[in-house]
Amino acid sequence: MDAQTESQKVRPKAVVVGAGSGIAQALCLQLLELGHYQVHAISRHRPQTLPAEVVFHAVDYSEAGLGLVAKAIAELPGTLERLIICNGVLHGDDFQPERALRQLHADTLLSVMNVNAVIPIMVLSAFAAQLQTASAPRVAALSARVGSIGDNRLGGWYSYRASKAALNMLLRSAAIELHRSNKSAKLIAFHPGTTDTPMSKPFQRGVPSDKLFTPVFVADQLLSILDDIAADGELSFVDWAGKTIDW
Repeated sequence: MDAQTESQKVRPKAVVVGAGSGIAQALCLQLLELGHYQVHAISRHRPQTLPAEVVFHAVDYSEAGLGLVAKAIAELPGTLERLIICNGVLHGDDFQPERALRQLHADTLLSVMNVNAVIPIMVLSAFAAQLQTASAPRVAALSARVGSIGDNRLGGWYSYRASKAALNMLLRSAAIELHRSNKSAKLIAFHPGTTDTPMSKPFQRGVPSDKLFTPVFVADQLLSILDDIAADGELSFVDWAGKTIDW
């Protein structure tokens, strides 16, 4: 077998970050089923349901830790053609989305901002060099419709709204920069809709059954959008149906 034939057998890489989430695990499974990618998953701990065929990388989400993981993946054969960032937090054991100014706490605001905006953009920074040399990379980060400033007519959810709006702005700048070095690259901020996961569980009351999506459905929609969307040098802010959301 000559070198050219051997190189053609190298599969491109797909990296899913925040692998502990329901959407991330569904993405890993569907990427595996496609049979086209070598699938890598990144999170603090390996999810028990993650198939053995997925290459797992543990990370503490520090800047140094992300750099080491990105370097390890870069050293493997194949280009990075899919990077999907699923990190996100809405509520925790000691906090819920704020409904009024009096409920705001600086520590909570900073913690939510770190998970929803800082970590995703630092992931993108760690993998930027690989995206610059890929053939047609597609990057998605899970955003949210409530991060839209123009669509905010109800108020509340201060930390979550602000962190997703910040994420969108960070991704917008990254999309412009990446396009300068790789005209075939495309970034999207993706609103998955209300997905049946622990994150949305406390807020599913009143959601119509046809608007409460399974992680498998959301993963399928996202992968289809990434396959079909054209590189245009912009960040697209789209929902699960591929419809554009107002900034």
